[in-house]
Amino acid sequence: MDRFCLDMRSLAVKVVICLSMGFSLLTCVDPVDLPINSSLDVLIVDCTLTDKAETQVIRLNRSKADVITGRFGYVPLTGANVQILVDSLNVVIAQETTDGRYQLPADFKGLTGHVYQLKFTLSDGTRYESTPEQLQPVAPIGQVRAQFNPTSLSGIERLNNAYSAAHDFYVDFTDPGDQTNYYRWDWIDWERQEWCRSCNKGLYQIRDNQGNLLEDCVNNTLNASFPNYDYNCRTACWEIIYSNNLVLFSDQFSNGNPVKSLLIGQVPLYSKEASLVEVRQSSLTKKAYDYLERLNDQTQATGGVASGQPALLVGNVQNVAQRNEPVVGYFAVSSVSTVQYWLTRRDASGSAPGLFQALNGHDPINEPPLGNRPPSAVCVASDTRTPFKPAGWRN
Repeated sequence: MDRFCLDMRSLAVKVVICLSMGFSLLTCVDPVDLPINSSLDVLIVDCTLTDKAETQVIRLNRSKADVITGRFGYVPLTGANVQILVDSLNVVIAQETTDGRYQLPADFKGLTGHVYQLKFTLSDGTRYESTPEQLQPVAPIGQVRAQFNPTSLSGIERLNNAYSAAHDFYVDFTDPGDQTNYYRWDWIDWERQEWCRSCNKGLYQIRDNQGNLLEDCVNNTLNASFPNYDYNCRTACWEIIYSNNLVLFSDQFSNGNPVKSLLIGQVPLYSKEASLVEVRQSSLTKKAYDYLERLNDQTQATGGVASGQPALLVGNVQNVAQRNEPVVGYFAVSSVSTVQYWLTRRDASGSAPGLFQALNGHDPINEPPLGNRPPSAVCVASDTRTPFKPAGWRN
């Protein structure tokens, strides 16, 4: 699981403010107001280095708008040379694992008090670097509490604008009194997934005609009306769901005091089966907090004449030779305190759509049985799915 330098993941839903409200929530610093237009072509950097023993990833993409529709899309930037500079002395190289995804060594993680800087060179030789960022400590989470709320999610927060029920999560912690602290919260939810593959106008095949292992969809290109089918998982599989809301906190009015029952997240009721939720409390620098607060204001603001055109918030990564190039996203560093919470959902009332239905907007469609078909599908490990039992899973 990528967590995060893919900062939500991730953080994966809100910015380029947001490039028409459909991009990844990328943490950025030192905002620069630039008008968004249909010809926008910007580099996007997505990475938050943490002090947790977890996969650390840098993602590089370019956002381009369709000149006709104005809709934005991603183009992964491949072949880049990506590295982290530690305390201005040591260099750690990130390896490209899939297009635009650069992973740091498995044993690498941040350390409180140390300074980190992201540097990378694109395949065309263009060089970029972030501002140096010092990893700040974070107060530990004290207690976590979850409470069912049938009307928790607003229209913007609902998947497919449909399901409002969720479990509201609250935390207690004690803020240190000897320093100014800025916080951010997010969560990860592991849910059992029974459906591992959907084939668009095709059939799932375990092997090809020559008997070679395939484990993929084979499309029917001769019949445009061929149905779409969904296939059950062959083995245990877990969906990984990430929060996509910014939850920020400054200790300006609570420095050194206990903070009680702070609402930090809402885990949707897609299924009534138990799930494993990891609550994450992260440190922020002052600049990161200021930027995210401004980003939060923009993404939550209502439209209208008075609001004007949204602004593109440029972060702390710059083109070395051309400083005025707008680069969206931020290389952030955070200390993280985590608590795993087994969410039984026994207190949930009403109905739940089902995990597959909530994520896909329709019921699964089985291929009609014929001979040894349909086959079951393999659970492919990705940022949003895993065949490996999550640490802390209880059944």
